[in-house]
Amino acid sequence: MENVAPVNNAPAIRKVLIATLALNVAVSLAKVIYGYMTNSIAMTSDGFHSFFDGVSNIVGLIGIWIAYHPPDENHPYGHKKYETLFTVIISAMIFVTCFQILKQVYHSIVEYHDTQVTSISFAVMLITMAVNISVTIYERKKGIELKSEFLVADAMHTKSDILASIGVIVSLIITKSGYRIADTIAGLVIAFLIARIGYEILKKASDVLVDTICIDTTALEGVIKSVEGVKGCHDIRTRGTEHSINLDVHILVDPRMSIEKAHKVADALEEKIKGSFPAATDIVVHIEPEGNDCK
Repeated sequence: MENVAPVNNAPAIRKVLIATLALNVAVSLAKVIYGYMTNSIAMTSDGFHSFFDGVSNIVGLIGIWIAYHPPDENHPYGHKKYETLFTVIISAMIFVTCFQILKQVYHSIVEYHDTQVTSISFAVMLITMAVNISVTIYERKKGIELKSEFLVADAMHTKSDILASIGVIVSLIITKSGYRIADTIAGLVIAFLIARIGYEILKKASDVLVDTICIDTTALEGVIKSVEGVKGCHDIRTRGTEHSINLDVHILVDPRMSIEKAHKVADALEEKIKGSFPAATDIVVHIEPEGNDCK
């Protein structure tokens, strides 16, 4: 049936990424510079994490530009999976961040480490955390609105920065009380939180790349069989992302039905599926004469 090209939301998505890029760079510089000035592993690590937020925005700008190219001779299904591919790159960046944090943690254990905690330390962390919260809410909202899995994934990445910032603030409080090991422990906790979110993003992206089922087959079967003229169905398959699903199905019709009428049944089925599952953008219906058993 009809192969529908994805709506070109690229310009709007690019605007979101540029706005978040500017904010991420500002947040990163504030944390890294003051983290180095006060010898704080937790704050510096959090700053590097924010830096990778900015890098992921740049990667996203490139990925979105490629993903929303229209279908062509060599890519008849479009370029949507490039967005998923770049989502995998985000998860890789998160794991790189974890490695950098663990390196700093190691050096703090084998070498003497003295963290200076000032009122400016708390001010920097609270202000940057407020910025990150705003970015996360804004980017996730726009991701859902524009049906961009990349923006949603990037919002999750920024969410990890919020969790890390909370850990940094707690470590600063404990460190100021005289327990310098708190800075090292905070680094470990931050690394764990970041790694967990990186895993979640990677799993979601890999599900798309290996064509994991997107819609419950039982629910689809009920919708398909409710269409007048459909006697049965089998071989229901779905793949894609939660916002752009490819679906194909074999339906059984009366063997005496004309080709023209069978085609109308297929069209009606396509509209019915799109009405029940709006994310289904590409639907292929194979018509077979009744007599084949449903599988």
